[in-house]
Amino acid sequence: MTCFHLDQFYAHTTKDSSPWEPLFTRFSTTDPDDPKSACSGNNGAPCLHCINLEPQHGHLNKVAYLSANFAANMFPEGPDRESARQWGYLTGLWHDLGKYSPEWQEYLKSKADIHQPEASGAPLKKEDHTTAGAKHAVSISALGHMIATAIAGHHAGLLDARHESHACLEKRLQKSFGNEIPNIVAPDEITNNSLPPLSSFLTNLPRGKDSNFALAFFQRMIFSCLVDADFLATESFMSPKLSSSRASHQSDIFSQALKLLQNKITSFGSPPPDDKVANARANVVADCTAAADSPSGIFTLTVPTGGGKTLSSLNFALRHAIKHQKKRIIYVIPFTSIIEQNASVFRDLLATLGEEVIIEHHSNLSPDAEQNQTITSRLAAENWDAPIIVTTAVQFYESLYAAKTTKSRKLHNIANSVVILDEAQCLPTQYLEPCLRVLRELSENYHTTTVLCTATQPAVAKSSDFPIGFPGSNEIIKDPQKLYADLNRVNVTYRGQLSDETISSEIAQATQALCIVNTRKHAHRLFKLLPGNTKENFHLSTLMCPQHRLQVLANARKRLNEKLPVRLISTQLIEAGVDVDFPIVYRSMAGLDSIAQAAGRCNREGKIVIGQAHVFHSEHIKSERYFADTACVGHEFLDLHTDDPLGTEAVQGYFNKYYHQNRNHWDAKHILDDFEFGGSPDLPFIFNYRTAAEKFNLIENKQIPIIIPWDDVSKDLIKNKLCNETISLHRDLLRGLQRYTVQIYDNDYYKNQHQFQSVRDGEFHILICPETHYSDQFGLNLTDEAPNSNTLICSS
Repeated sequence: MTCFHLDQFYAHTTKDSSPWEPLFTRFSTTDPDDPKSACSGNNGAPCLHCINLEPQHGHLNKVAYLSANFAANMFPEGPDRESARQWGYLTGLWHDLGKYSPEWQEYLKSKADIHQPEASGAPLKKEDHTTAGAKHAVSISALGHMIATAIAGHHAGLLDARHESHACLEKRLQKSFGNEIPNIVAPDEITNNSLPPLSSFLTNLPRGKDSNFALAFFQRMIFSCLVDADFLATESFMSPKLSSSRASHQSDIFSQALKLLQNKITSFGSPPPDDKVANARANVVADCTAAADSPSGIFTLTVPTGGGKTLSSLNFALRHAIKHQKKRIIYVIPFTSIIEQNASVFRDLLATLGEEVIIEHHSNLSPDAEQNQTITSRLAAENWDAPIIVTTAVQFYESLYAAKTTKSRKLHNIANSVVILDEAQCLPTQYLEPCLRVLRELSENYHTTTVLCTATQPAVAKSSDFPIGFPGSNEIIKDPQKLYADLNRVNVTYRGQLSDETISSEIAQATQALCIVNTRKHAHRLFKLLPGNTKENFHLSTLMCPQHRLQVLANARKRLNEKLPVRLISTQLIEAGVDVDFPIVYRSMAGLDSIAQAAGRCNREGKIVIGQAHVFHSEHIKSERYFADTACVGHEFLDLHTDDPLGTEAVQGYFNKYYHQNRNHWDAKHILDDFEFGGSPDLPFIFNYRTAAEKFNLIENKQIPIIIPWDDVSKDLIKNKLCNETISLHRDLLRGLQRYTVQIYDNDYYKNQHQFQSVRDGEFHILICPETHYSDQFGLNLTDEAPNSNTLICSS
C-alpha cells in the first residue's frame, strides 16, 4: 500500500493531465494568495478561494463553506442563523472524511489510470468513503446523529435509521474501521471540532410528534445544504463550463420585476365604472398590495376564477419578498399539463431580465435514479437557485419527503421564500396531514411565507374538528363574499344524467362550447361523436405533449376572439389556470371545487350578461370510481345550495364535509409515524426517510416520460443533442425536452416497449414512429388503431 502525505490526498481526478482536486487545504493565512496552501474559511469566515471555488483549493473547504452559507441563509439574522451555519459547516467539513484513507486514494488513482487493466471484467471495488464521517460525528456525542445521516447518505440518499432488510444508518455506524471500512488519517484541523448547540426552536418543543418531525426536518434541510454544496463544488471542478453557465442574479431583481409588473398593470388603464369584472380585478390587485407588508406566515388568497389571481399573487409575492428580504418566489401548480401557461405569463412579463430569472421544473425527465446516475446527470438536476420557480405539486411535495439526493438538494432554497400554492384545493386527502405539517414547519421555523391561492379555498384552519390545520392564517382579500358576488357571471344548472349522444348533440348546436369530463376515454369518445368541420372541433388531454397542447389552446383562443365556431372537449387539465372564455360549459359531475373551476371558463371576461354552466352525471359512472367521493359530496352541496351553489358558504361546507368524512385518511400511509425518538444514545432518532419517501407518492402509479418527435425543434433536440452522447446532459437540454414529453403508466410502457428507442443507458425513451402512434387530434396512441388513418407506413 502506498504511503500518502497529508498534502497528497485528493477528492477528484481529471480526464486529462491537469492537476487533481486537493481533498483539503490547511487553515492558514501565511500565503493567502495560494489556494493550495491557505484557507481562511474556518467556521464559515470569508475565504476568496472558497467563494471562487478555486480548482486547486480543498474540496472539503469549499463544500464546508457552501454548506454553511446555505444553512445560514435559511434563517434571518439571529441565533438560529448562526447555529445553522455551524451545523452546515461541520457537515461539509466531515462529509468526505473517508477519502483520507490510503485504500480510497488507491481506488481514486486506479480510476484515473487508463492503462490499468480490468482483467476480470468486473468493475473496480468502490471503497466506502461516506461512513467514516458519520462515525466521526457520532463519536463526539449522541447529537452527532443530527449530521451523521446527511454524511452517510450524501451519495446514495437519506437512509432509514433502522431497517432489517436493506442498508440503514444503524448498520453503517456498526461498521468497524480497518475491517469493513478503511482507516482514516485525517488532520486534527478537521477532526478537532465540537458540535454546536441546536437552535431553540428545536429544543423548546415538548416531546411528541411535532418535535420528532421538526428535528427530522432540520436534519433533512442540513442534508439538502450538504448535497447541493457537494454538487456545486464537484461541478466547478469536473465541469467548469457548466459551472460558469450558472446565472448570478442581481440583488434588486425583485424590485426590477415589480417595476415591470406595475407597468403591465398600469397599461390596463382605469376600469370603466360599469365594468364589474375589471373593477373587481383592480380591487384584488389593491388588496394584494396592502397585504404585502404583513409579517411572514400563512396567507389565503380567495379569488374566483377570472379575478386575475396570477398577476395579483405575483404582485403580493414580489412586494412581500422585497419587504422581508425573501430569497425567491416559488409557484406550485397541481398539474404538469398547465404549468407552461403560468411560466409563459411570467416569461413574457419579465423577458428583459433574462431567461434564467425563471426556472420551470417538472417531475418529468429529472435524472434521479441514484443507482444509475453519472456525474453528468447528477449535475444536471435542478437546485432551484433562481428568483422565480414554477413547479408542480408532485415535484414540490415529493421533494419535501424525498430521500434521493437529486430531489433533496433544492430544499434549503425553499426556506426564506414566498411559496404560492396555486389551486390549493387540490391537496389529496390521503396525504393531507403530511402536506399541511411540512407547510407549517416551513412557515413557523424557516421564515417561509405560504399563500393558498384558489377560487375555492379549502377549509384548513385548525379547529377541534380539524386539529391538523393551520393555527392562524391571513386572508388577503378584504371581502371575499363581495368579490365573489361581483365576479359571479354564470348560471349553474344540474342536468341529471346525460348520454354522450345528448351532450355531443347539444355541443354541436352551439357556436362556442367547452365540455370537461373526468377521463381521457370519455373525452376521446365525445370528440369522435362531434359532427362538422374538424377545424371547429378541438380536443385536449395529457396524452398530448405540452407544446402540442399550447398550440391547440392558441388556435382555440384565436377562434374564440374572432367569434368563430369552437367546440372543445377536454379532461380536467383545462380547469387549473388555463385562460379560455366560453359562453357555454358542460362539466361531468365532480367535486364542488372542480365545478367552480369549470364554471370559471364560462363568461370569464363578462362579455355576455350571464353564461351557462351545465353539470351532468356521465353515463360512464362505473369507470369513474376514482372521482366517486368528491362527486358524491359535490352533488350533495349542489342540491343544498341551489340558489348559490358556488358561493363561499357552499364551498366551505363542501370542504368541511369532504375532509371530515375522510379524517381516517388524512395520513393514510402513516408517513408521520416514520419519525420517532429511539431513546438510545446509540440511535437516538428513528427517522426512516427512505421508507417515508417510498410511501409518499402523490401519483400512486409510476409513470414513465416518453419523448415525442413532434416538430422540428423536438427532432433537433432528440437527434443532435439527446442521441449524441458526446454532448453532456445539461439543464437546458432537459428543460427543452420536457416540452415534448408524455407520461404513461409503466405497465403501458412495458406492453409497448418495442415502440420506443431508449438512449443514454436506458434513462430516456423516444417514440420511434410518431407518424402512426401520435395524432394531431388525440396525441399518443399505443393501440393497434393508428391515430392518423391516412398514414400507412413509418418512414425511418
